[in-house]
Amino acid sequence: MFTIEHEFDATVITLIDEGTAHLEEDVVIQAFEDQVTLEQGNPETGEVARIVLSIAQIHDLTAALNLPEGSYRRTAKS
Repeated sequence: MFTIEHEFDATVITLIDEGTAHLEEDVVIQAFEDQVTLEQGNPETGEVARIVLSIAQIHDLTAALNLPEGSYRRTAKS
C-alpha cells in the first residue's frame, strides 16, 4: 500500500509494508525540485535513516530498473 500527498514544495510518497511476513517500517519518499529523500525509521534505535539522491541519480535509478546486469552511463540527449 502507498499514499501520495502533494505539498507546497514536495510530493510525498509513503510506502506501507503489508502482509503476514516480516514487515518493515514505512518508507517516506519526498521529491523536491532538486533532490529526493528517502527516510525509514529504525524501531530498535528510534532513529530515522535518511538517504538524499540528486535528480541525476533518480534518472540513473529509473534507467537501471529496465536494464540487464552491467555498467552503464547515461548520455545527454541532443
